[in-house]
Amino acid sequence: MSMRSQVYEWDASRGTTMNPSTYVGQRVSIFVGGVGNNITKPAETTATEFVVIEDIAVTPSLGVHGAIADNTDIRGLLVDGTTGTGAFAGPRAYVQVRINTTDYFLDPDNIPNDGIPGMASPYPRSINFQPSFNLYPDVYVLPGQVWDALVTFYNLGAFVSDSAAAAAELQCFVKYTLYDGPDALIANKLLEMGISINPGNVDWYKRSLLQAQA
Repeated sequence: MSMRSQVYEWDASRGTTMNPSTYVGQRVSIFVGGVGNNITKPAETTATEFVVIEDIAVTPSLGVHGAIADNTDIRGLLVDGTTGTGAFAGPRAYVQVRINTTDYFLDPDNIPNDGIPGMASPYPRSINFQPSFNLYPDVYVLPGQVWDALVTFYNLGAFVSDSAAAAAELQCFVKYTLYDGPDALIANKLLEMGISINPGNVDWYKRSLLQAQA
C-alpha cells in the first residue's frame, strides 16, 4: 500500500519509567527520548517516502484562580498546589515539530519556541477540552529527512509523585500520512506545483495522468 494514514500516541507512563522532576523544562522526543513508549530509531523518510504531518496534540492545562487546595482535581487535571492567581491544573505542556535540526514553530523574531500548548491542541479531546488550534498548513517531511515531535512541560505539581504511574498525566498524539513509492513522487510533484498534498489531490493527479494517456 503506497498511501496510508498513521497515528502515534506517546504516553509517559508506558515503557521506560519517567521521573517527572528530571524532565521538567526539558524537551523530550516522543519517538526516541528514552521515556514512555518509544520506537527503536528516529522517525525518518527514505528516498522513496514523503510524510505529511496533519495533527499534533498534547495533554491540556487550565489556568486556576482563587485559593485552590493542593492536588485538587479539575476536569481530570491536578492543581499544582499554588494558591491564588497564576496556578495551573495540568502539566503546562507544549509540543514542537522538528525537521532534521530545524524547529517548525517560531516566535515573530524567528527564535524557536516550545511549540503548541495543550490548551490550544489538547489530547485526548473531550467535552472539557476542545481544540482551538489546527495544524494548517500541514507540515511536509521530504524524502531523506528526519523528523520528531518534542514535548516540554513546566508544572511539576501536575504529577502525583516521581513515578511512571504519576506520569500518566502526560501524553502526546501525532497523526500523519505516509506516501510511498509512486505516491511519494506525485507528492513531490504537487509540492512543485504549489498544490496541497493530501490523498484527494494525489488521486486527482493520478486520474489526470490516466486521462492524458487515453
